[in-house]
Amino acid sequence: MTYKGYLIDLDGTIYKGKERIPAGERFVKELQKRQIPHLFVTNNTTRTPEQVQIMLAENFEIQTPLNTIYTASLATVDYMNDIGRKKTVYVIGEHGLKSAIAQAGYIEDKENPAYVVVGLDWQVDYEKFATATLAIERGAVFIGTNPDLNIPTERGLLPGAGSLLALLEAATRIKPHVVGKPQAYIMNKALSHLGTKLEETIMVGDNYLTDIRAGIDNGFPTLLVLTGFTKEEEVADLPIAPSYILKSLDEWSFDEN
Repeated sequence: MTYKGYLIDLDGTIYKGKERIPAGERFVKELQKRQIPHLFVTNNTTRTPEQVQIMLAENFEIQTPLNTIYTASLATVDYMNDIGRKKTVYVIGEHGLKSAIAQAGYIEDKENPAYVVVGLDWQVDYEKFATATLAIERGAVFIGTNPDLNIPTERGLLPGAGSLLALLEAATRIKPHVVGKPQAYIMNKALSHLGTKLEETIMVGDNYLTDIRAGIDNGFPTLLVLTGFTKEEEVADLPIAPSYILKSLDEWSFDEN
């Protein structure tokens, strides 16, 4: 099978934190050389697409157009627009998320917002949780950017957006509408942006629980690369095998698989 479109995770796949993954860089440059449609699909909501673009260029020597970057922040805005309630929102999150929401015309409202949106927030505190809890109890639509319980850092595994969602779900007894990988919403939107057919588009990532389950659960072929979150010793116990498992993206053949 020769794939005509690629949906690609970033952290752990193309780079790892601040570390380079040379095979990931070569993989992207080969896609560009062959002019194969591809889209970077990331659950990271702390950066804007512009910041991701600059980071890829300055840190990893990957030059990519802005329209090849689709973050969970952008997917969250798309989701809110699809619901179509009034454009008032209370956000727990970092600049990348708040910027995307503000640019789409949404106004902050702590008292009676139409939406409560929760992503990773490095400065989260009790008062933010209290404000969100009360708004959800008043009827705000409760949206989570992504379900990642942990994020890998130099310090070790730290709480991710999913951990913040779990606290609010416990406090309100209401489940959030989660937008990011592995949910169908972000994958359907990403495919629409890419413009290729589902069966000809492969999901590439390092995290079985988010990237690969996003592909499997939504009918995409999948490529798990063992350079990030999911380790080689875990492969034998995976409930559903990915279409392909590689130790390095250098092992991938673009011509036939």
